[in-house]
Amino acid sequence: MALHHAEPGEIVDIRPLGARIHETVNATLIRSKHLQVFRLLLPAGKVFKEHAVPGEITVQCLEGEVEITSPGRTQVLAAGELLYLGEGDLHGLKGLADASVLVTVLLPEKA
Repeated sequence: MALHHAEPGEIVDIRPLGARIHETVNATLIRSKHLQVFRLLLPAGKVFKEHAVPGEITVQCLEGEVEITSPGRTQVLAAGELLYLGEGDLHGLKGLADASVLVTVLLPEKA
């Protein structure tokens, strides 16, 4: 079964999951030629290892609290806050309190 990705003009529900956070899975919500948007779930204690993506990204905390590490700095992102990272910036995430984040990736033009 193919995963559903939103079509242009389609409304996508990104409200906090609350108690449903433990029964929900990570999901790509939008995928196009130059844009990817996905919801990442980070229950307390879960680690998403350090990595880099080929484009600029934003990480918006929808609920809970996450620790974001990047070279030389560690920050805490709480519900309602957004972080911007440049193209290729190494970063890792850790759930401090059950959290869901909305990640938007601007995919670079392929040569």
